[in-house]
Formats: sequence, structure tokens, C-alpha cells
Amino acid sequence: MNDFPWLSVLIALPLVGALVVALLPSARETLAKQVTLGVSVVVAALALVMTSQFDTGGARFQFEEKYWWIKQFGVHWAVGVDGIALTLVVLSVILVPLVVLASWDEAGRSGGVDVPARRSAKTYFALLLGLEATMIGVFAATDVFLFYVFFEAMLIPVYFIIGYYGGAQRSYAAVKFLLYSLFGGLLMLVAVIWLYPLSAKAPSAGGVGHGTFLFSELSTMHIEPTTARWLFLGFFVAFAIKAPMVPVHTWLPDAAAQSPAGALVLVVGVLDKVGTYGMLRFCLELFPGAAKWATPVVLALAVVSIIYGAVLAIGQVDLKRLVAYTSVSHFGFIVLGIFAMTTAGQSGAALYMINHGFSTGALFLIVGFMIVRRRSARIADFGGVQKIAPVLAGTFLVAGLSGLSLPGLAPFVSEFMVFTGTFERYRVPAVIATIGIVLAAIYILWTYQRTMGGPAAEPVRAMPDLSAREKLAVAPIIAIIVAMGFFPQPVLDVINPSVKQTMVRLDRHDPAPKINVAENGARP
Repeated sequence: MNDFPWLSVLIALPLVGALVVALLPSARETLAKQVTLGVSVVVAALALVMTSQFDTGGARFQFEEKYWWIKQFGVHWAVGVDGIALTLVVLSVILVPLVVLASWDEAGRSGGVDVPARRSAKTYFALLLGLEATMIGVFAATDVFLFYVFFEAMLIPVYFIIGYYGGAQRSYAAVKFLLYSLFGGLLMLVAVIWLYPLSAKAPSAGGVGHGTFLFSELSTMHIEPTTARWLFLGFFVAFAIKAPMVPVHTWLPDAAAQSPAGALVLVVGVLDKVGTYGMLRFCLELFPGAAKWATPVVLALAVVSIIYGAVLAIGQVDLKRLVAYTSVSHFGFIVLGIFAMTTAGQSGAALYMINHGFSTGALFLIVGFMIVRRRSARIADFGGVQKIAPVLAGTFLVAGLSGLSLPGLAPFVSEFMVFTGTFERYRVPAVIATIGIVLAAIYILWTYQRTMGGPAAEPVRAMPDLSAREKLAVAPIIAIIVAMGFFPQPVLDVINPSVKQTMVRLDRHDPAPKINVAENGARP
């Protein structure tokens, strides 16, 4: 099975499924849902089988495929995954069927509480499958031009999901999302095109003048420092927008407020990880010298994102906007770990991407269940939910506690590693960033108190608890959050070899521990 084209199949299956669902008669909504769920489950099963064959002690990139696509321009259909990309692919394929289950009865409705008009459910599910294909493709691409194609293709299903299934201001939110993303994509396209003639002059080109976009070739190039800095900025701005980082984050709260909750699980849980994944994979490895040059500014922006996102989360009155701002803060932690350039920091950041995907995914699913019941996203419209819907309140509590990185839940391990790795080399940013932990406790616990505690508000008294379908959608995520909180080592075993390769490319070594010779009785 080593020659089986795993990744091409994983990309093609959702695309074929999306086409099948789109061609179904409009009256066959139930069949459209069943086909979508079936395809997403098959994709998840295949991805898990592929994962079981990944050799942590083998080559860095595995399950590789490479075929000419546009030979005249050196573009390949080249896919393959290392440990970091593999875990992000698995995150994607696990979340999609759970989103389908969670959206089963709500997909045909508008995502906004003020717009009761019914929409086409089959189109929504076809867009979800199309989004899944592009998410797998963007993490699997080992040709930089192919990566850019998937990077831009992701915008299409998200734009239509927000613009057609969103709330009252869905058009504004969809256009803002698109413009921000296209601006970043345009900068990255310029940088990608710039790489082609540089690669043609590289020694690896054999002096024949043929350029390439293959990551394996580009990562061995030596680029003149000034040029490398401009190229770094082209990639970094695009990834910072996608991540999202302050000050280019403002599209996310608007998109979150207007999007269907199910789609938000994928937008924030997976799509935004393309930004931090791109920083770790491309910014650091293609331009290591420029990455070191930019590190002080990036670390400052990461710390600002942590504090700013958390402070704004505390002041939110809308549940979806609140979770969106918490993600701005969490992405600050991830970027902090990436640019700490230590093994612990980068391993923690890569693990944080996975843990944040599940943690925020659970929060958005549960918030979506609450909004459907109350037809409102305002925190003030809830209260006393734990008395009448204890399972809903309990799952919200677990998801919320994972958001503040409570020990025993998955994000704690990754956040601790980020702090440890950053403190090894950059103590001041690490110390300042700890303020984010305190602020996280405030926005999570205060939100729980206002929505779940206290007397039950009159409109909430008839709120039903989670149905069997909703429990089935959220239970696997809660189980993963708990399991990875106690036993993250299997995931770290997959991630760590890739992090070591990145550190080699950066020519960075972990700082040696400082020993106080006086305390140890040593003599100079």
C-alpha cells in the first residue's frame, strides 16, 4: 500500500462528493446530507489508515507523489506530508463529519438570528465537501505554487458559505473576508513568482536555467539577504492575515458573527491554521535569515495579539465574536512558539494548532446549539441553562476550560511548551504573555457564569438539552481534548522529527541550561 496515492485520493474524494451532492435534486435534502456524511466518514477512515502507516523514524515527507503539471513553468502536482502536515490533515478530516452532524437540521436555515429565510441545504453541504478537499490539499502540497493554488481555492467555499448562509450583515462580512484574504494572497503570489527565476540560478538547477517550485529544492537555496527579507514579508503578511494576527485580524470577528456555527468550526479550527502552518513551513525554512531578522517584531506582534485578543474577548456581548477574539489571543501563543525558535517552542506551537482546533471547534459547536435554541447570540439572553440543560452546560464548561488551558485538558500541554520554549531564549515576551492566562480565566469563567449560572431567564426555560445527534457530534471532540490532555506523547512523536528538521534549517540550537555555580558548590 506504500505506492497507493493516498493524498490524491483524499483530495479527490470530497471533490467528487461535492459534485454528486450539487447535482442531486433540490427536494432530496436528506439524501444530500447522507451522501455528505458518508463521504466525509470514508475520507476520515482513509486518512486514519494512512496515518497508521506513517513512520516517525523514516523520511521527513512520506506518501509523496510528484507529477508534472505545468512543465514550462516548473510546476508539479507534488504532495506529501511530514508529521506537522499529517496531524493537520487528521484534524481536518475528523472535524468535517462532526460539523455535518451538528449542521444536520440547521444547514438549510440562515446562520443569522435575524434572518429566518431558508436556504438550499444541499448547496451548503456541497460547499463543506469542497472546503474539505482544499484544506487537505493546502497541508499536503509540497510544490509552493500548488500550495498557493489551494491557499486561494479555500476562499471560494468560505465566501459563499458566509455570503449565502450568514446573518443580516453576511454580505459585508463575506466581502471583508475575501478582500483581506485576496490582498494577502496577492503579496504571496508576487513572492512565489519571484522565487522562480531565483531557483533557476541555484546550483540545484544544474545550470540549465530551469526554475522550480518544489519545496525540497527551494529550501536548499541561498538567497541574497535583502531579497530574502522582501520574500519573507510577502509570505508572512499573507499568513498573518490568515492566522489572524493583530493588526490584520479584523475580518475574523465580523466573519464569526455572521457565519453559521458549523462552518466556523472549520474556518477557525482548521482554515486559520494555514497561516501558522505557513509561517512554520515556508517563512522559517525558505528564508531562515530573514526570519531571524524579523523575529523581534513578530514576537512583539504575537504578545500584542495575546493581550489584545483576550481583553476584547472579555468585553464582547456576542458569543461568536467572543470565541473569535479568544482565537486571536490563542494564535498569538502559537506564533510566539514558532518564532521562539526552540524545539520546545515549535513543538508546542505545532501541538497547539491541533489542540486549538479541537478546543475551539467544541466551543463553536456548542455555541451554535445554544443560538439555535434561543435564536440569539447575545450573552444577556441566556442564564440558568445548567438547571434545564445540564449536558449542554457541562460540555460548554469542558470546552471553555480547555480554552483557558486547564491542566488535564489538551491545550495546557501545548501552552506550557510554548512558554517553556519561549522563556529559554526570550524571557521578556514570555513573561508578558502570561497575562493572557489570567485574562483567559476571566473571559471563560465570566461567560459561563452569565450564560449557564443564575436563575433561568423566561425564554430559556423551555430550552431542550442536547439531542442524541448533537451529543454524537460533540462527544468525540470532548474525548480527544481529555485524552490529549493526559497523553499527548503519540502526537508529539509524530511532530518532533519535523521540528528538528526546521531547527536544522534555521541553524538554531536550544540554549544550554544556565547553572548557578555558587549554588552547586563549584569553584571557578
